[in-house]
Amino acid sequence: MKWNLPNILTLMRLFAAPMVAVMFLYFTRPYADWFALILFVSAAVTDWFDGYLARAWKQETKLGAMLDPIADKAMVVIALMVIIGFSSWSPWLVLPATVILFREVFVSGLREYLGDVAGTLKVTPLAKWKTTFQMTAIAVLFSQGVFEHYLGMSVFGMDQDLIGAILNGTEDDVLGLRWKLAGMEYAGLAGLWLLWVAAGLTAITGADYLIKAMPHLKEDR
Repeated sequence: MKWNLPNILTLMRLFAAPMVAVMFLYFTRPYADWFALILFVSAAVTDWFDGYLARAWKQETKLGAMLDPIADKAMVVIALMVIIGFSSWSPWLVLPATVILFREVFVSGLREYLGDVAGTLKVTPLAKWKTTFQMTAIAVLFSQGVFEHYLGMSVFGMDQDLIGAILNGTEDDVLGLRWKLAGMEYAGLAGLWLLWVAAGLTAITGADYLIKAMPHLKEDR
């Protein structure tokens, strides 16, 4: 096994995936949301750098080719589990997340079954766009948690009539309730749209892999 910088970055991304969930075990919110967001975005950036450096420095290895998709899937699956676990379980969030989780498990099982011929399931440009939309959607949804909990901290113990008056503009918004609410709503809406786009791309690429694998799944006669 060759340990070069691209492979080390990939390995760091793989170890960062479970740490996103650990943040919510040892830190209170919104600090857990902040740490998870920073960790996830930092790890997602390495997804671009490790591939770019491996190609630019001609350091592409079998180890990197094996670890890279595992790290990507681990990041997406664990982050989605955390987001859903702390959400209101809205079907608008659960449905696209379910499509993404199902596809990742299905394709991983398909690759494992195919064994030596799994190399026929090449990563397509559309699959790379799928990963980009997945990671962007998750980062935006983590930012929604940050806005949501800063808003909650600001209104804690505040009279409901006063909250309504501030949001309606009849009282001074010294605590920034309006921009925190707007940030929470826009981040939530943008995150959901991005997640649905990611789910659509995920389903299309999953079907593409299945079609390509079909010749290898036929029974011998």
